[in-house]
Amino acid sequence: MVATDHKHYNITVTGKVHGVFFRASAKQMADLLGLTGFVRNEPTSDVYIEVEGDEAMLVKFMQWCHHGPARAEVKYVSVHEGELKDYTRFEVRK
Repeated sequence: MVATDHKHYNITVTGKVHGVFFRASAKQMADLLGLTGFVRNEPTSDVYIEVEGDEAMLVKFMQWCHHGPARAEVKYVSVHEGELKDYTRFEVRK
């Protein structure tokens, strides 16, 4: 049974986010916060993330997405709430 305070968000991060360890850092942050889902690079040079978990932890993750790892230059973060998919872990997808 999923707790009622669990949410699902689809996040697109735009800027200099390829080749700066954004995906690996997003996984590290998601694991630290106990979140599930995935992150992948898009052909458009954006990073796409689907993330689920406790709303308070999701807020922290989304705040992190606005700056990302040290070498990233985040220009824009788009966030849309979606349907829960019950991911069991957070993974980096190719």
